[in-house]
Amino acid sequence: MDDVLRPLIVVGGSVVLTLLLGWATDLLLRKADERHPETPLWGLLRRGRIPYQLLLCAALLRGSYDQVELLRDHGTVIGRTLTLVLIGSAAWLAIRIAAAVVETTYTRYASTHRERDPARVRRVRTQVTLIRRVVSAIVGVVAVAAMLLTFPAMRAAGASLLASAGILGIVAGVAAQSTLGNMFAGLQIAFGDMVRIGDTVVVDGEWGTVEEITLTFLTVRTWDERRITMPVSYFTSQPFENWSRGTPQMTGTVFWHVDHSAPLEAMRDKLRDILRECPAWDGRAFNLNVTDSTPSTMEVRALVTAKDADDIWTVRVTVREEMIRWLTAEHPYALPRVNTADAVPPPRTGGHRSPDGVPAARRAHHHPRER
Repeated sequence: MDDVLRPLIVVGGSVVLTLLLGWATDLLLRKADERHPETPLWGLLRRGRIPYQLLLCAALLRGSYDQVELLRDHGTVIGRTLTLVLIGSAAWLAIRIAAAVVETTYTRYASTHRERDPARVRRVRTQVTLIRRVVSAIVGVVAVAAMLLTFPAMRAAGASLLASAGILGIVAGVAAQSTLGNMFAGLQIAFGDMVRIGDTVVVDGEWGTVEEITLTFLTVRTWDERRITMPVSYFTSQPFENWSRGTPQMTGTVFWHVDHSAPLEAMRDKLRDILRECPAWDGRAFNLNVTDSTPSTMEVRALVTAKDADDIWTVRVTVREEMIRWLTAEHPYALPRVNTADAVPPPRTGGHRSPDGVPAARRAHHHPRER
């Protein structure tokens, strides 16, 4: 009977104690989150509840399983398994805590600088994201290495691995040249301020917003909700357009082809009225000029401004649509059309014209016998 009760007490007690400690810790974090709504730290730390409880349970079982005679017979397997779980849960919890601290730091920074310097906030966001990924990768590699070292065979092979580390490093560097290049390019992008999360870019003729940056690849979300994924080394070796570089404010153009008789002054007044009714216009500037002409039409260009790339698109399509609607309703003659009217004859140069249209003086010059 004792052989059955003791394992149940040890295992059941460890599980119950783990659940109680996890519940108490989560309760304290929830109360702290309610008392300090200005910081998301306590709410983010609650995401580590599962690895925290797993770590507690593995630690309790690791320290008490050898007290059970039934479990002692399989002590090596059970102990190694609990050690692996302990290392993995500790790494998981460390990643969650690091992510909570980094995210809290960014949130505080963004709340004080978002209005004054949004470009710098995007740059910090990019750096924070990559730093968090680097920390997660380092913790993961260390955890895997620690797990492998728990096996005696791996510890015995450690000396030979260290002896051949130079050769292995060279071989790995050559084999993973592209991957390492992308990793260094990712760090260069993060801390060189070339492109940031949220920037509006044009890559290979595709217009979109940078949605994600990792150590190896970058994702651009296009205007039609497509995702373009490319290696980060592209942005360090190929030219691309970054519309958000510096300030996000932009100037856009709208073109119309109208008849030569179009009322330009009335179009300027209408452009001002359209922009005043458009919430996306930032009020900085606008203009309307004739930029080109053809035998049948003239090209009219409007310049408009907005606070970012998304708003400039809205302003452009609104101005184009409203101006065409107004011209159609109020000045239909100003729209481009094919001219089918009769040609206007040249003005008279003097002298009497004969019925066939030739001046009499010219006819007399060429036919002297008719004088």
